[in-house]
Amino acid sequence: MPRPAHRRRRTTLTAAALAGTLALALAGCGGDKDDASDKAESSDTRTVTDANGKSVEVPRDPKKVVTLSEPTLDAALALGVHPIGTTAGRGQQGVSSYLADKAGSAETVASVAEPDLEKLAALRPDLILLDETVGAKRVLDKLAAIAPTVMTAKLNEDWRKSFTATADALDKKTDAAGWLTDFDGEVAAAKKRLGANKNAVTSVVRWQNGAPSVVGKGKGHVGSTLAALGLKRPADQRGESAGHSEPVSLEKLSTIDGDWLFLGALGDRATGEKAYGEAKKVANFTKLRAEKNGHVVVIDGSAWNSSGGPIAARAVLGDVRDALSK
Repeated sequence: MPRPAHRRRRTTLTAAALAGTLALALAGCGGDKDDASDKAESSDTRTVTDANGKSVEVPRDPKKVVTLSEPTLDAALALGVHPIGTTAGRGQQGVSSYLADKAGSAETVASVAEPDLEKLAALRPDLILLDETVGAKRVLDKLAAIAPTVMTAKLNEDWRKSFTATADALDKKTDAAGWLTDFDGEVAAAKKRLGANKNAVTSVVRWQNGAPSVVGKGKGHVGSTLAALGLKRPADQRGESAGHSEPVSLEKLSTIDGDWLFLGALGDRATGEKAYGEAKKVANFTKLRAEKNGHVVVIDGSAWNSSGGPIAARAVLGDVRDALSK
């Protein structure tokens, strides 16, 4: 694919100008895998294969990266890349709370539901990263007309694979491999310190609108980290999730009980503390074994409830290690 024309665009595009630019770029790109494989890479570009099997020519050393999903933002930051534009966190107005400090001045140009194409184009990025956890997946052609665009992962992809794919797009696969090796070492060390909590039944819920929802099922960054530590889940929290979260009726409150209960909200730890205060007003909540034993742990829900990533996984590990280690 030719180098994008965005470097010559005006800083601000009207809707009509953007539409025309997108049309012209799409007409000239072809976007065909066979075409891409026939073209020699220039010295400052390289070709990667995205999650859809499409070849995308990307900069070898991207300077102006936009990440349109929580996992791609999380991964980029873990690798020392600071995007100029990104997405708002799930249920939040700006960048996910757990990433806000690291994201710095990155401009919010999308929500989980959709990107703001004009706002995004005005940043003149040289690389756009996203995955199937966000609505931006429906406008890939329009994104590709702004800058080389890589779909890094399918929905419900293993977070490690997604992380590695994002690293590949950024030409940092070696760095990602090193990060994962370090993380596995941290997991192994934490597991040895569990003591009496070895094999503990560990429940994870988000408290919202007066009731809990189960989160962290399956092999995402929560479920896989708990499993790697050898921790068990309540019966209703095993297997894959039917969605990002699964509501639990107050009549079945006992199903969220366990030796430990990690509770958060859509937001930071302070938001979780407020949610915990509301939960304790629910009649049967005080009857839960975890509550009676002082084993309810308030968490930063923005990390635990996110779509996943290496930094989120490390946050989960840290919370569990701090609570359960002896």
